[in-house]
Amino acid sequence: MSISNWGINNTWSLFLDRDGVINKRIFGGYVTSIEEFEFLPGVEDAIKQFTDTFHLLFVVTNQQGIAKGIMSERNLLEIHNYMCDQVYLKGGRIDKCYFAPNLKGAEDDMRKPSSAMADLAKMEFPEVDFKCCVMIGDTDTDIEFGKNLGMKTVRIKTEEPINIDADLTVSGLDEFAKMIKNEI
Repeated sequence: MSISNWGINNTWSLFLDRDGVINKRIFGGYVTSIEEFEFLPGVEDAIKQFTDTFHLLFVVTNQQGIAKGIMSERNLLEIHNYMCDQVYLKGGRIDKCYFAPNLKGAEDDMRKPSSAMADLAKMEFPEVDFKCCVMIGDTDTDIEFGKNLGMKTVRIKTEEPINIDADLTVSGLDEFAKMIKNEI
């Protein structure tokens, strides 16, 4: 499939899930320290390409390990600072990381597919127009999050069962970055 008809330009924003998209996902567990954070192949170069294409780049990630007491918010912020620093050293940028620390089904549930993290991004960056956004994730909740907001959706191939189709499926961020370079 081609993305040339999506109309992506430098006014668009990009939303990225973290685990399984930017870094290696620990199935049945959580990335709780910088030592456990491992970029997936080609991600840092891909994010540099996205930095050159998109106006804003956001990470939106469900992190219920905080509510479970497996890690602290401070641990998560250290991981995100490390991730953003490494991306910056490669010439890219992430404008803001949003995370949902609550348990699934909590009364004030910020977890995807809820729009809460996108709504926070829109409050802080009013120029965000969800119809001019791409959401990249590896789970149904990521794709549902994007679709609920009217975004274009890209799924990273995963071991997880797929029940919701994305607009596009790729092997990784590097493949989508090549499409951006060749088609936009």
